[in-house]
Amino acid sequence: MTAAGQRTADVDGGARPTGARGAKAASLAYRYGLVVVLVAMLVIFAVLRPAFGTFANALIVLQSVAVVGVVALGVTVSMTTGGFDLSAGACVGAVVMVTALAMVRFNLTGATAIVAGLVTGLLVAGVNALLTVVARVPDLVATLGTMFLFQGLALILTSGQSVSAGMTVDGTPAPGRYTEGFAWLGGGRIGPVPVPVVIFALLAVAVYVLLNHTRWGRALYAIGGNAEAARLAGIRVARYRALAYVVSGLCAAVAGIMLSARLGRGDVGAGDPYLLQSVAAALIGFAVLGANRPNALGTVVGALFIGVMINGMTMLNAPYYAQTFVQGALLVGALVVSYTLTPGRGERSLR
Repeated sequence: MTAAGQRTADVDGGARPTGARGAKAASLAYRYGLVVVLVAMLVIFAVLRPAFGTFANALIVLQSVAVVGVVALGVTVSMTTGGFDLSAGACVGAVVMVTALAMVRFNLTGATAIVAGLVTGLLVAGVNALLTVVARVPDLVATLGTMFLFQGLALILTSGQSVSAGMTVDGTPAPGRYTEGFAWLGGGRIGPVPVPVVIFALLAVAVYVLLNHTRWGRALYAIGGNAEAARLAGIRVARYRALAYVVSGLCAAVAGIMLSARLGRGDVGAGDPYLLQSVAAALIGFAVLGANRPNALGTVVGALFIGVMINGMTMLNAPYYAQTFVQGALLVGALVVSYTLTPGRGERSLR
């Protein structure tokens, strides 16, 4: 072998281990980077503001993310089939207004208001399923239309006004008010733990079991991977896509009931902020432990990530408008990690 050939072999031999180490480091960063950043945020905020690290503040963070987390779990299920539920925030807002109207204006019981809220969620899911499955409208366009439809419907039902006890209806005070049992869903406690946190935890476990330990979950993931192959394998694609939107609608309805109970009134546009936050939580979840697909555990971590960030920035007296920017930056970062920095994706896209 010539001297030049020997030098070339030495260079190639040294490059391979370096490249392998780089790929391994990138894979580790992809799998555990988000968890490391979350832990780092917890430590930094606790050092800068000791009150951040208390048990009481931990419960505040969990309670603040409960509504977002429940909505995000539903969005996650819709994403498993390759869909995307942009109507989730509008569904939350519509349920808030419907439950408020049921109790305040029509003087119905809290249980009746809960049923009305769940039916509203199913109605939103039904419209989404009709548009995407029957009419075959693309999911983003269909759910965007549903979002505007139910935002407008909530405004029409209330004439664009908030609904609260003592409001005037046709010149006379409204006869009803929020019941104690209904309000307990938003502000009550089971031991030291707020009720919304318990509901969030139970739904997170239920969605995790659905997606990871049932044939329905396997079918949902199969459809998201390749709908045509799933159809040829005997999976009823249309039925499962409709099921995904039903789960998303019910999760948004539960979140709307929790939010209505916490607010104690029906505010116009109450559900609007939850679309961006829930989508961000679901997409951030793609990068948790390298899952690279919609998953319940990742969504929970994503919701906690957003909640910790907002709570920490609030305690540091950061301006409220900066929080929206940071949420947008987190969403962009999650998209880059999920769709650009995934190990092996770059090589596959070049082939």
